[in-house]
Amino acid sequence: MEFRYLGRSGMQISAITYGNWLTHGSQVESDVATPCVRAALDHGITSFDTADVYASGAAEQVLGAALKGERRESLEIFTKVYWPVGPDPRGRNDMGLSRKHIMEGIDGSLRRLGMDYVDLYQAHRYDSFTPLEETMQAFADVVRAGKAHYIGVSEWTHDQIRAGHALATELGISLVSSQPQYSMLWRVIEDEVVPTCEELGIGQIVWSPIAQGVLTGKYRPGQPLPEGSRATDDKGGADNVKRFLTDETLLRVQALAPIAADLGLSMAQLAVAWVLRNDNVSAALIGASRPEQVAENVQAAGVRIPDDAMARIDEALDDAVTRDPALVARSTPSRRAI
Repeated sequence: MEFRYLGRSGMQISAITYGNWLTHGSQVESDVATPCVRAALDHGITSFDTADVYASGAAEQVLGAALKGERRESLEIFTKVYWPVGPDPRGRNDMGLSRKHIMEGIDGSLRRLGMDYVDLYQAHRYDSFTPLEETMQAFADVVRAGKAHYIGVSEWTHDQIRAGHALATELGISLVSSQPQYSMLWRVIEDEVVPTCEELGIGQIVWSPIAQGVLTGKYRPGQPLPEGSRATDDKGGADNVKRFLTDETLLRVQALAPIAADLGLSMAQLAVAWVLRNDNVSAALIGASRPEQVAENVQAAGVRIPDDAMARIDEALDDAVTRDPALVARSTPSRRAI
């Protein structure tokens, strides 16, 4: 396994980080999820990413149970706060980045994980309804209480990241990470977020490096969706993958197969290695519904894609790539209604 520093912090994380969005407690029951976590550990993964909202809290519970008995100091555990959690959240403060929600959120996450602290506590989205000063002060208090070592953000724009980093610096805490979507097909962070984070010493922990499975090549133009695939999942997976399922995009993805073959990689390994080629990327998040998927994806760690192959990838995908930085801002919820 390759290890990288998370931004300019002193903490190293595994370049392949195991994430359990849409799997543990949702698509995958704990009797299958636990072997996936064990496979991750067996292949050298020490970093694990989750969130309180995943499977309404069940994902944190399953991950914590699967890691029970491991030496805590040898692991890096990440979780997030923002969305309502639970089967029927009704409170007006069950969402967002208010002090109330953050302080209650970290306690709930630690209880479900069965841990005393997390290594990284992340704002799952930007909250335009709460003063940023209140949010960052709450994060600072979480850190000073020993409940988190570092803080991070997910799907924030470059301006939001810069403002949050300035306040974190004033408060004496370390905002070290950004967690955006990033893949060969989705490159919206490259023009603004990445340069800002390089300047500020913030590393990317990228999600969906395989574009929700599309970059494995299993979805084929003009063919029915594979049974049991994420595109047929009614628990959130289908909504996230549908943007990539046009025949034009799928045709272009098929053109990646000979490039991967020439490098001795599967298409999934090529996709993960591609995001790790970006120097600002500290880790690529992978999920798994079977232990064999972990074994395959970890082989992308340490792979270096040569320049000529990178050029072939760009030529193959061409206008199927999404690059508009404004799409980061559009991922921020526009209202606080619960």
